[in-house]
Amino acid sequence: MTEHATDIGAAATGPAGPLTEAALDELAATAAGTAVVGLGESTRFSRETFEIRDQLFRRLVRDHGFRTLALQDSTDAAADLDRYVRGGAGSAASALNGSWRPWRTGQMVAALEWIRVFNLSHPDDPVRIFGVKPAQAHPDDYDAVLAHVARTAPERLAQLESHLYPIRTAHDTDEHVQRARGTHPGRPFADHARDALTLIESLTGNADDGDALARMRRILDFHQRSVAGSGSYAGEAVGWAETVIDREQSGRPVAFWDGIAHTCAAPVTLGLAPERGPQPTVGSLLRERYGSRYLSVAIGFHHGDLGVATVPDPSPEMLDARLGGTGLASCWLDLRHGARPQWHGPAKARVISGVYEPSRDSREYLFVDSLTDAFDVLVQVRSTSPVDRLS
Repeated sequence: MTEHATDIGAAATGPAGPLTEAALDELAATAAGTAVVGLGESTRFSRETFEIRDQLFRRLVRDHGFRTLALQDSTDAAADLDRYVRGGAGSAASALNGSWRPWRTGQMVAALEWIRVFNLSHPDDPVRIFGVKPAQAHPDDYDAVLAHVARTAPERLAQLESHLYPIRTAHDTDEHVQRARGTHPGRPFADHARDALTLIESLTGNADDGDALARMRRILDFHQRSVAGSGSYAGEAVGWAETVIDREQSGRPVAFWDGIAHTCAAPVTLGLAPERGPQPTVGSLLRERYGSRYLSVAIGFHHGDLGVATVPDPSPEMLDARLGGTGLASCWLDLRHGARPQWHGPAKARVISGVYEPSRDSREYLFVDSLTDAFDVLVQVRSTSPVDRLS
């Protein structure tokens, strides 16, 4: 963000303007009066897109009264982050131990440390963090179930291990990603979990059966709700949106961090699943609820190294290519007020997930019927580098 500042108002009609520090201030200021701001990234692997989102969030907190951060994570994992930023013991990295893998980065550590410092200076008005997903299974649930059977029915332990050992790997690499990479052992993880639950249910008469059953049911629920188990990349939009709405009703605006396929303010069709047609998103449900008081910001990139893959220049029909035509290292475009005709109508925007393959880059996108209905503000960095993964 080193370009010389120009007339920021020009960004409202195009071409896109440079993303200077002043532009970030201006963009954050446009969120004043909103109920929820969706800060979506086209990928979770880019250092630059994450840092832009973080810088916007800091301005929303510091200058515009935002005190709530919603994340795509479970309520229990987010509770660990919330404890840390409110002065709890440990480090930001340790607080992230139970979080969804995309959040376990050096960039997220820096974001949490900033929130913690802010909260120490504002003890009566802190930033709070919450997850939009229900509590879910963690690796220690598998350990507890295995230990229970080792104590109470050791002759059944090998059978249980045959079900739980393969599927606990989903906590390191999602099942659908394992399938895409060719490392999946074959049988659906939800089927293994159902058989494991049947085994646990057959063992009765012990005082701690109830805890083992509860943990095993949580494990099954985790695998049934996963992308592979549900057969959908869309997540559970209704439940996640309701969680955000419940928190916003506490009286403070919410910043919602997720991918653009979730924060998009209109239904989306994914290039990897076109047969499913347009699917509701969290952002589309928030737009129905709040109208223009839901602000949808899409942060993307043109090309570069994501660590997991090197992404080529986008094909010409992609939104990413149109924005990249500015030649700027980073730029932004406000679509809400007088956007020129070339920004209206259908659009494809890149979505780079854990199953991305450069060879099928032209299919790695979301499609919307109307760009100006889907996103209020577009932000792009031209070249990207990988986030710093925590070990």
